Amino acid sequence: MLSNRFSYKISVFHGIKAPEEGWIVGYGAIIDHLQLPVPIPNTLCLISTKNRKYANGQWQVFTPRHQPRESLYDQLVFALKYEGVNLLFFKKLFEKLTENEVVNLLQNEPLGQYSRRIWFLYEWLMDRRLPLGDLKKGNFVPLIDDNLQFALAESTNSSRHRIRNNLPGTVDFCPLISRTEKLTSYIESNLSARSSSNLSNVHKDVLQRTSAFLLLKDSKASFSIEGETPAGNRAVRWGKAIGQAGKKQLSQKELLRLQQIVIENSRFVKMGFRDEGGFVGQHDRLTGEPIPDHISARHQDVDQLISGLLASSEKIEKRGYDAVLAAASIAFGFVFIHPFTDGNGRIHRYLINHLLSCMKFSQQGIIFPVSAAILNRMDEYRNVLESFSQPLLDFIEWEKDRYNNVVVLNETIDYYRYFDATHQAEFLYDCVNETIEQIIPDEVAYLQKYDEIKRYLDDVFQMPDNMVALLLRFLEQNNGKLSKRALNNEFAKLTAEEVKEIESRYNNVFYQS
Repeated sequence: MLSNRFSYKISVFHGIKAPEEGWIVGYGAIIDHLQLPVPIPNTLCLISTKNRKYANGQWQVFTPRHQPRESLYDQLVFALKYEGVNLLFFKKLFEKLTENEVVNLLQNEPLGQYSRRIWFLYEWLMDRRLPLGDLKKGNFVPLIDDNLQFALAESTNSSRHRIRNNLPGTVDFCPLISRTEKLTSYIESNLSARSSSNLSNVHKDVLQRTSAFLLLKDSKASFSIEGETPAGNRAVRWGKAIGQAGKKQLSQKELLRLQQIVIENSRFVKMGFRDEGGFVGQHDRLTGEPIPDHISARHQDVDQLISGLLASSEKIEKRGYDAVLAAASIAFGFVFIHPFTDGNGRIHRYLINHLLSCMKFSQQGIIFPVSAAILNRMDEYRNVLESFSQPLLDFIEWEKDRYNNVVVLNETIDYYRYFDATHQAEFLYDCVNETIEQIIPDEVAYLQKYDEIKRYLDDVFQMPDNMVALLLRFLEQNNGKLSKRALNNEFAKLTAEEVKEIESRYNNVFYQS
């Protein structure tokens, strides 16, 4: 039998300082009271002693009149009303309760909208039918309150519960994203339309060359993020693969094909989906023992998780969901699962391009070089990855095997399919915004300036293209001046006056225009 004392006065909760002393309520209170194996939510709720309502960082602060009664049902109603749906929480809660306890819980308000939501979530998450009759009347209620979280525009009715299922995913993979001020602002600003407008007046030839360069730039940046400098034409090949993003339907075979492109030399890499544990981190220098920063999904769960991810990707592509939010859910979900021994990071970033492309985010057909933006924000990128991985370490039981790999001992599949992707979505929107406002315009401007100085060199000196490219590269590397080495070798035929004129023209075009 559950005790009825959920909220209590705190000033610090699980190491997180509250903005003032008050009563912890909602998901945080229930998780703490029932000792559920769930990370503390990104946002916590507090009842103020000072009769004021406000938001402060990780906290939502409510007035004393919002205080829920000391019962599990009332705490759940508060959480659903003000915090939204937390699928991982509900899965772990239902695993702790007996079927009779859930049925009794629902009897508090048998026809109430929150009871119906809890009822639906139980049967959806647990794949188990409660001994309750179908509802025969009543309005259909959306499962996700889109004032709190982003939901599918096109829902599926569950007549049994009189619920509209607008979850952006399937039972096997369904991250949720909170409707924050930042995300709402980005979506309302319509970055996709702004990007198309910015590029509408760019000459087609410049646009094509910009696209080709950005593909290579994105490919190289993706390798750099992994600490690699690809040799030969490896970056070019991966750039071509990125250029095909959105044109092939995602499938397990397609993911395996992408891994083969990424991992050119597979002599020391076990290709395909993992058949062993996996982690990201270090090994102890003396003992060789693993020191994980991130523990991958159990290899026994990879097939189900990837199948769920692919099914959810197809669903949200077709049922009215924001393209950047979709890219965040699918791409970060993939890298958290970490299905391969190697190549996960680059394919994760490919998936961002895939979702943006197939959901027509870029109307001009340019692949977004998000890896370049991520490379500019590496500290933020690490923080976003760790915001998922670090809290999870407390709930994963593992031991090392004889190869100093990680072997997970407990069930962990739910952590990888029901996570809060809000931080990841905000980060990705920042990257997309930087790409639209800075990276693409800078490349377009560079090519336009390049063409201007090239026309001058063609007209005055009739230089071949390879000489023009070499000359401009030397000028760029030496702050608009030709080095003595260049003047004594490749460009020895230029007079001093010609050199002065070229340098002046270059600086006028690139630095003063």
